[in-house]
Amino acid sequence: MALDRLNSGLRRVPVWAVYLAGALPAPLLLYQGATGGLGVEPIKALEHGLGDWALRFLIAGLVVTPLRRRVGLNLMRFRRALGLLAFFYVCLHLLAWLGLDVRIPAQIWADIVKRPYITVGMAGFLLLLPLALTSNALAVRRLGARWRRLHRLVYPAVLLGAVHFVMLRKGLQLEPLIYLTVMLALLALRLPVRRWLQTA
Repeated sequence: MALDRLNSGLRRVPVWAVYLAGALPAPLLLYQGATGGLGVEPIKALEHGLGDWALRFLIAGLVVTPLRRRVGLNLMRFRRALGLLAFFYVCLHLLAWLGLDVRIPAQIWADIVKRPYITVGMAGFLLLLPLALTSNALAVRRLGARWRRLHRLVYPAVLLGAVHFVMLRKGLQLEPLIYLTVMLALLALRLPVRRWLQTA
């Protein structure tokens, strides 16, 4: 009964409110960077902060289906918003790196090729790009069944994002390992284990 009331209440939450609340950390981080609130390396802190929010929204998008299937909590109407917010923060993370960190166009390709963690991160971004471009209702109608197959690219993209974070932090630090573990667990929930057991 409590879950039914919660789902009923969630149906009254407008989707635009999720976009608005999800976008708030970005100007806050920019404000902190401009006012000295991000420490002695504000550019790096800004990049990392935006990247962290991208990973959080990727996790939030992944957890929607397990919550509905295993708990009964229905957040499906917010899944597109969570995915687009994740892409929004990935783009900001990339722009901060390009515009504030590298700033030399000729250096960009060299960094992508020579630094494995940047190569992995860029690969994740390229996988997310077609998903963001086809997240609208028109693309869903035109692609039909192919839309679902295309959007399975989110799984390797999420994994690449987590690996990018682990590689970015030198040594085995706890925070990126937690993100990686959570993402691996959420991806594992999508494996057809029951089907394998039935056919074994």
